[in-house]
Amino acid sequence: MREQPEQQAPPVQRLRVRYAKRGRLRFTSHRDFSRAFERAVFRARIPMAYSSGFNPHPRISYAGASPTGAASEAEYLEIALAETTDPDDVRRALVESLPDGLDVLEVVVAGPGALADRLEASRWRVVLALPEEEVATAVATYLALDAVLVERMTKKGLRQFDSREPVVALTVGPHEAGRGWCELDLTLRHGVPAVRPDDVLGGLATVAGLRPETPPLLTRLRQGPLDPATGEVGDPLG
Repeated sequence: MREQPEQQAPPVQRLRVRYAKRGRLRFTSHRDFSRAFERAVFRARIPMAYSSGFNPHPRISYAGASPTGAASEAEYLEIALAETTDPDDVRRALVESLPDGLDVLEVVVAGPGALADRLEASRWRVVLALPEEEVATAVATYLALDAVLVERMTKKGLRQFDSREPVVALTVGPHEAGRGWCELDLTLRHGVPAVRPDDVLGGLATVAGLRPETPPLLTRLRQGPLDPATGEVGDPLG
């Protein structure tokens, strides 16, 4: 009989981490980030808990990762530890071990429930190289509709879905670059399939022909529980 693998001890502490993807590292894929983070916890000598089995790996749970190419100030993960630690010590050690642009902002002791269940919505800033007036007209047309179908290639092939229903709020404002630029303030409710800011831009192109020549700059500002009364996105670590 094949020898059974050693069973690992259960974790004694769980920590939740908020980190940012900035600058050129917004082009880091989720797989690239997960590899970089595993190397970082090893270099930082964080006492990780490991899974059981023939190929043990550190217990890291990722939730709500942003799409490749999007910057973010609100990415989250959870780590399980074999020893009780000071969360701020872990934060400092991770900051020193990760490259600039992958920045750990906050580490707290995990609360009850699953982290993924607290990530109900995201607030995004979308910078467009288009006049504010033109974009405002397109947004008004889009919001007046009950549904706007778009298509996106997924792992399961080409899928069609409604980009309008998950939109909680969508407004247009000026951008610091001046005339000829603007920015969208977009709040999206998470669902299945997950609607992303580029899907909303695809919907704006469908209903109003809005197609900027310069690729938009996407930044996730917040991610967390959604207040149904105000439409505000809260802090999932609170």
